Amino acid sequence: MKFLNRIAIITLLLVTSCSSGPGEETIKGWKNEILETEQNFAELAQEEGIPKAFLTYAAEDAVLMRNNTLVVGKIAIAQQFENQNTSGNKVSLSWKPDFVDVSISGDLGYTYGSFIYSSQDSLGQTNKIEGIFHTVWKRQADGSWKFVWD
Repeated sequence: MKFLNRIAIITLLLVTSCSSGPGEETIKGWKNEILETEQNFAELAQEEGIPKAFLTYAAEDAVLMRNNTLVVGKIAIAQQFENQNTSGNKVSLSWKPDFVDVSISGDLGYTYGSFIYSSQDSLGQTNKIEGIFHTVWKRQADGSWKFVWD
């Protein structure tokens, strides 16, 4: 009987000592990191332009979906921005996430929310497109977050 009690105690100790994953505060911290990155991304788009912001926050293997076409990789994203004819047009993009979540391992997260894209043509007409964005974030080797899907 003593042997069975010892086995039960050892088993109980092993089960309770095993980590069940990160704590609530750790997950909250990761979510805040992603939200801060998203905010910095949006601010950079306002201050230095959309191409600069996207290229700064894109992972090397990032994918954009624009007009039902996939733009794969940071080099292709740079070329996409170079090919856009925005000369003479004033453009702005603003967005704010409404939701953030992160994986239990803390290496992938996602946000979604609403955006407003405004452009002014050569006649001074302002055109607005409002919609919903969804961004997938991946923690990089240096600990920073970069988007892999937008």
